[in-house]
Amino acid sequence: MPRYLIEREIPNAAALSAADLQGISQRSCAVLRQLGPDIEWVQSFVTQDRITCVYVAPSAELIREHARLGGFPADRVLEVATIIGPTTAESRELAATAEG
Repeated sequence: MPRYLIEREIPNAAALSAADLQGISQRSCAVLRQLGPDIEWVQSFVTQDRITCVYVAPSAELIREHARLGGFPADRVLEVATIIGPTTAESRELAATAEG
């Protein structure tokens, strides 16, 4: 199933309290239960003015529906094409795929 990055522009996101973040998480989980098992929230990263989330879902439209129902911004919904990391430097398989 496709993996997505969702960029949510939220001014002063890094200043949100633990209680604020818990409330946001609870609202998100409630919407996820409403939408069913086809959409999964993996994790989110809170930075200065943005919360960037990782979701697994069959479509970007379902991601946007989650945002709409939860009252969250979804300024950018980006489908992940490939995941790389430190071990990618040692992987011959990925390099062969990229060249091929």
